[in-house]
Amino acid sequence: MRPRTALLLTLALATTPALAQQEISKVNGSITADAGQAYGDLDTVNGSIRIAEGATAEDASTVNGSINVGDKARVDSLETVNGSIRVGKDVQVRKDVETVNGSIFTDRGTTVGGGIETVNGAIGLVATQLAGGIETVNGDITVGIGSQVKGGIKVEKPQGWSIKPKRDPRIIIGPNAVVEGPLVFERAVTLYVHTSAKVGTITGATAKPFSTDTAPAE
Repeated sequence: MRPRTALLLTLALATTPALAQQEISKVNGSITADAGQAYGDLDTVNGSIRIAEGATAEDASTVNGSINVGDKARVDSLETVNGSIRVGKDVQVRKDVETVNGSIFTDRGTTVGGGIETVNGAIGLVATQLAGGIETVNGDITVGIGSQVKGGIKVEKPQGWSIKPKRDPRIIIGPNAVVEGPLVFERAVTLYVHTSAKVGTITGATAKPFSTDTAPAE
């Protein structure tokens, strides 16, 4: 009887309100995951999501709002439609980071187990390890100092529903950065590759080398 009693106790605890409250879902309103606390999915439609330092969560998603992740947090995935995503230092994202209309930035020591994708928004990585690739249509991309992208880079051809930019996207591969996969450009871009960087096969653009700390201004 003891094993059965233990099983029943486990099931009872799993359905207690205290644990259920850790999963937050809203239609209107922002969500805050407190520092050092554990959560399930964090979902809202009209509102931002803030995941404080050291917090853990599963999937965090919103439609109209930004997502900010504090240092040393742990999450499964980050997704918004109209909003930016900013990820602090030493963060672990197990899957993808995606937005449609907004920028994405990841800071030093962060690891992303999937890919990073925007349609109309810039992407910036600083000393970040990315297991997947980077995709955008109209956004600038900066693979900053010491970053590693294993899945390559793809800039897709604009479709009728995307916002036409005022200039060609700038793609910068910074000092000591590594892009292991192919770099595929289906539209015109301005591509800068630092002399210390390592990149895969480039299709659709010609790399402009630079050796300064930052890429040349246009």
